[in-house]
Amino acid sequence: MTLAEFILLVNQHYLHRYNTQLLGGFPEPLYLPAQAGQPAQIQFSYDYFRSALHELAHWCEAGVERRKKVDYGYWYAPDGRNQAQQHAFFQHEIVPQAFEWALSIAAGVKFEVSVDNLTHDVSGVDAFQYAVAQQLGHYLNTGFPERVDQLLRLIYQARGGTVEKLYAQITAQLTA
Repeated sequence: MTLAEFILLVNQHYLHRYNTQLLGGFPEPLYLPAQAGQPAQIQFSYDYFRSALHELAHWCEAGVERRKKVDYGYWYAPDGRNQAQQHAFFQHEIVPQAFEWALSIAAGVKFEVSVDNLTHDVSGVDAFQYAVAQQLGHYLNTGFPERVDQLLRLIYQARGGTVEKLYAQITAQLTA
C-alpha cells in the first residue's frame, strides 16, 4: 500500500464520518479542529508514511473534547528537550505509539519508536520501547479502542488480510 492509497482509503472510508481529513506535505505535524464549515485536519510531515500513522494514532487517542482543540490541547516541547522533558514526552507517547505500531503492521510499514529528540542524547529509550510493547500487548489481549480497531480492520482488509492474520502479525512482532 502506498502512502497515497493509504490517505485515500482512510479519508474516504473512515475519517469523513468524523468530518476529518488526513493531509501530508507540512513541515511539522499539527491537528486543527473543524471550523467555519471546514473539516478537521490531521496534518503530517511532508510525505512520511510513519508521520501519517503517528498523527493518526494521536487522533485515535484524543477524545471528543480534545478533538475540539488545536493539537488536541496537548503539551509539546520541541526538539532539544532536557531529560526531564524527555521523560514527560515518553509518558505521553506510550499509548499513541502502541496504536501507531499496530497501524504500521496493518499498513505494512516498519515501526520504530520515536524519541523525537535529535539534538540531545536521550536516556530511557529501552524502557520506553518496553512500555510501548507492553501497552500494545495489553490492547492485543483486551481489545483496541473502537476507532483504532475500526482503522486496523479497514487498513489490513484493504491489503487483503484478515483480522486474525493481523493479530498474529502483531503477536509475532511482540515476541520477536
